[in-house]
Amino acid sequence: MAAYEYLALDTRGRQQKGVLEADSSRQVRQLLRERHLMPLEVKATRTREPAAGGWRFVRGLSARDLALLTRHLATLVQAALPIEEALGAAAAQARVPRIQAMLLAVRARVLEGHSLAASLKEFPAAFPELYRATVAAGEHAGHLGPVLEQLADYTEQRQQSRQKIQLALLYPLILMIASLLIVGFLLGYVVPDVVRVFIDSGQTLPTLTRGLIALSDGVRNWGWLVLLVALGMGLGLRQALRDDQLRRRWHGLLLRVPLLGRLSRATDCARFASTLAILTRSGVPLVEALNIAAQVIANRLIREEVLGAAQKVREGGSLTRALEASGQFPPMMLHMIASGERSGELDQMLSRTARNQENDLAAQVALLVGLFEPFMLVFMGTVVLVIVLAILMPILSLNQLVG
Repeated sequence: MAAYEYLALDTRGRQQKGVLEADSSRQVRQLLRERHLMPLEVKATRTREPAAGGWRFVRGLSARDLALLTRHLATLVQAALPIEEALGAAAAQARVPRIQAMLLAVRARVLEGHSLAASLKEFPAAFPELYRATVAAGEHAGHLGPVLEQLADYTEQRQQSRQKIQLALLYPLILMIASLLIVGFLLGYVVPDVVRVFIDSGQTLPTLTRGLIALSDGVRNWGWLVLLVALGMGLGLRQALRDDQLRRRWHGLLLRVPLLGRLSRATDCARFASTLAILTRSGVPLVEALNIAAQVIANRLIREEVLGAAQKVREGGSLTRALEASGQFPPMMLHMIASGERSGELDQMLSRTARNQENDLAAQVALLVGLFEPFMLVFMGTVVLVIVLAILMPILSLNQLVG
């Protein structure tokens, strides 16, 4: 069976849209007539499009949608419903036709005899490798329901952590943009009108005032060019970072920048620890879990170190020593992993260190925000003070001449 999108008219003449599962478009039209709907358009859903090297899902799922979908599936599977019925119920619960069509397509693959993980592989953008590997481990071990529950918790925690960081950085970003706009407005429109009086008087202006006038003229005449150059440099840097070697050097440079490098390393360590924890807790082999967890690390330098650690573990080495040799992970995290390896409770210790890393990351973000706010206030106060002094000094000079 396949999924079909339809557009139909009800008995009141209103248009109705939705998705139905059927063997053919003719059957869909028949089903619509049985529901007292007049079909206007019926077409097979296109959840995939051609891409280089195969097929891929056109759009992925947001973290919120993925967590909600996973939670529904976990509840239904733990209620002893067959997976195909759980997928059908989840599709009926979904309000977005695109998600409905995707779930029905997965259900069709399951009905053909494929496993759930193999069926999800048809939509890699919606269900990443981490998700599919965890589901495969749950299916193999026979406890898919608890694994889906863990996946839902993991997705929600990741989304909450991301939102906390975004909200923490939102205010400083708005403050910085507002400060730059205010300074640009003062230099471009306010200062020229005020200092024109002093220029017309013909007196020798103080150095600070002349400098402010020159800066104001530069902003008015060349401000647009500076913005274009900055935009071009940003686009050029983005294009250059597509080269793997340049991106690797850039990421290495970021790690050496004070505060920013520490924040970047803490972000990747927290992401790696939480991902490795959910994989090992779900029964994914450690080497495979390391390779998958490495893909969620944004910094290329740290990612390569983790992949090297996975190779050492594959050769029989200790996970703690392999990660310690990279020099990218904090000592507390390494000590907790070592304790988990010795006690045979690696998954639990990884969960603990993941929480510790996320708390440490939140503390570092709070520190940066706390430093940035007074810095921007001092910056704005200094700029306003310089502008006021540049305007007052000629006025004082005129008063002295009159006196």
